[in-house]
Amino acid sequence: MIKNNKQHHVYNIFEYILFFFGYAGIGYLYETILEVIIYRWGFSNRGVLFGPWLPIYGVGGIVFVLLWYRLIRNKPIKKKLLLIPAVFLLTMATATFLELLTSYILEWTMGSWPWQTYIDYDFNFQGRIALSPSIRFGLGGVLFLYFVQPFFEKIVKKIGRRKTKIIAGVILLLILLDMIYSFIAA
Repeated sequence: MIKNNKQHHVYNIFEYILFFFGYAGIGYLYETILEVIIYRWGFSNRGVLFGPWLPIYGVGGIVFVLLWYRLIRNKPIKKKLLLIPAVFLLTMATATFLELLTSYILEWTMGSWPWQTYIDYDFNFQGRIALSPSIRFGLGGVLFLYFVQPFFEKIVKKIGRRKTKIIAGVILLLILLDMIYSFIAA
């Protein structure tokens, strides 16, 4: 659990579920925009699940919050600005490691990993990770920790504890049904 020294708020599991789902949804939007608008490859579902969420982004977001958000949370703006290079490098390394680890896990469990290989990218490792996406992960990590997470905190606080539990339960049910469909039925 993370404690907010300023507001003395400790996140509960239901809030983490909402955060996870928000990050997974943002990841889906990011990947879709890259694929359809930036690279013009056309649309394809980039994840391992059917729904519009990418769990790797949810996991990454939670890991960023647990490991690195405390470095900047409730700090004066000057200190936050000075920490941008460190946050960039930490989130870049963390996300790159998660992508590499996930590629190995998915290859072991499913026979392959569902995203394109980075074999054509300069500075890649086994086509699983590459410098260019890693830099984007670092930039995204800075944007995420400095802007998205504080915004999510405000939203979850406004929703209230009871509604947060209900929404988290519905989300868990949706993801469970999606997992059943994606891994067993499909």
